[in-house]
Amino acid sequence: MTKSDQSRRPRRRPASEGARAGAPARPYVVAAARIEQVRQVLGEVLQWAYPADAVLSRWFRAHPNAGGRDRGEIAEAVFDVLRHLRRYRQFAESGQGPATRRLAILGLASVWPRETLDTGLDEHERAWLDHVRAFETGALPGAVRLSLPDWLVERTAALEDAEALFEALNRPAPLDLRVNPLKIERAALLAAWSQGPEARWAPQPTPYSPWGIRIEGRPPINRWKAFERGEIEVQDEGSQLLAALVAPRRGEMVIDYCAGAGGKTLLLGALMRSTGRLYAFDVSAARLARAKPRFARSGLSNITPVVIAEHKDQRVRRLHGKAHRVLVDAPCSGLGTLRRNPDLKWRQHPEALEQLRQTQARILREAAACVMPGGRLVYASCSILPEENEEQVRAFLDEHPEFSLLAVDDILGERYAVPGMAGPFLRLRPDRHGTDGFFAAVMQRAKPDPAPAAETDAQSDPR
Repeated sequence: MTKSDQSRRPRRRPASEGARAGAPARPYVVAAARIEQVRQVLGEVLQWAYPADAVLSRWFRAHPNAGGRDRGEIAEAVFDVLRHLRRYRQFAESGQGPATRRLAILGLASVWPRETLDTGLDEHERAWLDHVRAFETGALPGAVRLSLPDWLVERTAALEDAEALFEALNRPAPLDLRVNPLKIERAALLAAWSQGPEARWAPQPTPYSPWGIRIEGRPPINRWKAFERGEIEVQDEGSQLLAALVAPRRGEMVIDYCAGAGGKTLLLGALMRSTGRLYAFDVSAARLARAKPRFARSGLSNITPVVIAEHKDQRVRRLHGKAHRVLVDAPCSGLGTLRRNPDLKWRQHPEALEQLRQTQARILREAAACVMPGGRLVYASCSILPEENEEQVRAFLDEHPEFSLLAVDDILGERYAVPGMAGPFLRLRPDRHGTDGFFAAVMQRAKPDPAPAAETDAQSDPR
């Protein structure tokens, strides 16, 4: 909250006024100021020049007096608007005054109890909000009710239970952590947390990943001792399962071809017990720079981060045919992460998708060249679109008959058993598995046929 906002704070009222039952009393909060703050952030976000989280970070830096609770409420309201933007915009058409203010009111209505929000509304706004909250949303067209752009509805029409999928993608995601198996076992960490301050966040083991922990709320993980010791990292359970598909072994050469900030690289290195060679490739020096502190905390010594050129990198060429395992977590639309990044459905568009598909195909071809005969190639994306997933894999296999699909359920086995995974592909969904939307396919490069045995002298003797 800015200094000017602080100067407008009224004298504190008794805790019973405007307080929600069972919640901390906050009658002194100036709702009008909070509505204005959310309106300001939305005004910047809805220009779509930058990702929503980047806009929020910049706004918070410009308003350093905003406390942790203030920031949390502003961010929660903004993200709620982005999740339901198309429906909220339709509701906002019926009110008076600036539409962005009405969007801010709808966002804060998901954060605050109504009696608190009402203190910042005028009579007309209260009546409008009553009307909106009483509206039966089931009568709205599906694209409006689920707040989807028309092109995304068309591209996902063939998905099974598409409405259930998007309803789940419109809900906030839990926070998933992952233990560093090089340093600690999950059971030991959960036992320690059950007796410590971490217990208030209700940590529970994730159902599929043996390394995952799911917690409630948004605690300051980076201040926890386990984080400082390199025992935990933030990583969605679906992303963790990619490491199970790669299944790296000690002493192997493994390439994380699109390493980004290094989350999957860290788990691969730990599963290799810090042996062999693990290359973390990325075209962005900034992303790899952000990964280096994580690498340092992890205690791993087998990771080599390498900034590569976008196309025909000579260092990549030198590794052709040498890697036992190659993971390609390809750049994609990110539509499987809408729970965390709801602005993506408004910032993406079909023209950009076509460019992404071409980039994915190129990266997959170049990464595949590094796989040795008998080696494994894992292609993954955090998209829900078939054109970025199954269609991309089938097009690659048509061009590269030396690769063949492996069944993911055979690889995952009983240890990582995920229901409904029969067949060649991993398809994770928030409505069915509680993860982000993830796709993965595992391919193996054939070994060359052995050369025919040389004829014996007797066989070749013309006599």
